[in-house]
Amino acid sequence: MATLVLVRHGQSLWNLENRFTGWVDVPLTAKGEAEARSAGTHLKGTGLTFDVAYTSVLTRANETLRLLLEELGQRPPIIRDPALNERDYGDLAGLNKAETAKRYGEDQVKIWRRSYDVSPPGGESLEKTAQRTLPFFDRAIRGDLSEGKTVLVAAHGNSLRSIVMGLENLSPQEVVALEIATGVPLVYTLDAGGKITDKRVYD
Repeated sequence: MATLVLVRHGQSLWNLENRFTGWVDVPLTAKGEAEARSAGTHLKGTGLTFDVAYTSVLTRANETLRLLLEELGQRPPIIRDPALNERDYGDLAGLNKAETAKRYGEDQVKIWRRSYDVSPPGGESLEKTAQRTLPFFDRAIRGDLSEGKTVLVAAHGNSLRSIVMGLENLSPQEVVALEIATGVPLVYTLDAGGKITDKRVYD
């Protein structure tokens, strides 16, 4: 048996300001820091000890991981890789979401944000995000899980959506409705074949 814990970073400054963030490296807010520590508190109650942790190269995910582990009092080896970065929002990065909806129309912005295979201008669709996230997951993270390790991944809404899509065999239509809250651990137990035997959400 192996355990995989997925945690989306805590609230970032541009989450607070309702901006498209993507690959722009913005910090956590005070609320985001508190969410990261709260995730650590929830995980402390599970009694899990992590063998390895993965994160993206972006500050908000790294800080979430640092604060979470500090709360746990654990120091597993950490692997940082851009494959786990948030989707690239391209020309939308930095724009206010409500103002962008007024400019391009709510339906168009919803397609850019929530569809599976339509990319925002100059950016990545969720499908393209999965094309870099899932091969890394299969190559690195799944390898650790196959050895029965307890693995922590602190990343981003869309990189984690793509991982959950692969784990839970969600269709492109099903993943569109998937929401992953900031700072809320998703804990999966997997059997030797990588099949999910249990899933818990600690919010």
